[in-house]
Amino acid sequence: MAVFEDGVPCWVDAMLPDLEAGKRFYGELFGWTFQEGEKEYGSYTQAFHDSRNVAALAPKPDGRMPTVWNLYFAARDIAATAVKIRDAGGQIITDPTPIGDFGTMAMGVDPGGAVFGLWQAGSHTGFAKQGLPVSYAWTDLFAREPERVDPFYEAVFGYTTRRLDTANGTEFAVWSPPGRPPGLETAVVGRAVISAGFPAEMPAHFLVYFAVADCDETVNTTTRLGGRVILDPEDTPYGRFAVLVDNQGANFAAIDLSRAVR
Repeated sequence: MAVFEDGVPCWVDAMLPDLEAGKRFYGELFGWTFQEGEKEYGSYTQAFHDSRNVAALAPKPDGRMPTVWNLYFAARDIAATAVKIRDAGGQIITDPTPIGDFGTMAMGVDPGGAVFGLWQAGSHTGFAKQGLPVSYAWTDLFAREPERVDPFYEAVFGYTTRRLDTANGTEFAVWSPPGRPPGLETAVVGRAVISAGFPAEMPAHFLVYFAVADCDETVNTTTRLGGRVILDPEDTPYGRFAVLVDNQGANFAAIDLSRAVR
């Protein structure tokens, strides 16, 4: 497997109150199969589709922790990246920690309060399948203070920021890794703004998108399995997407990339 470039999303996992319930939910929703998690690593359970790893589920070690999908950025030198995070005004909440021979992980927080992970690859390099139905497709950071977070990610990962015009006039930007011309064709992350139309209590967060073959069918299956719909299916220039919540409270988005409306 190829090693991901620094700053490129390379992995996602869900922290859930009930691991077995999560396996049943995502197993039926996406057709994922699961590898038995090793107790040594907190029963961390990798998910597969077409025999390729796509994500992981894990039981929350502390019930006070949020039920979320976490995003991890590739970091070839995780210790140096952790220093950059602190120097740029962020925090490290979990210091770089070796996970056997799989790799080294850390968790950080940007100046706006959004939590994200870092992953320095060992034997586990990240996604073996992405951009295809029932695998990772994209992520957006929802931030309240773009004037603080844009410079932070530019300093940490060397991103270039390209602001885009949107049909509804809301501010949106995309980040591209260094060495690539900024724009949609090279972008790896989107940055949206939490405006007055969002709940006041909504924290800054990353929203993980999974590609699906049929967005509407995914919505119907989600609700049948006990999940909820936050944003009904909507056509965009990037595909038909919806924002959903699983049956334990973790938010995610589903997008049919074949339904792009130009």
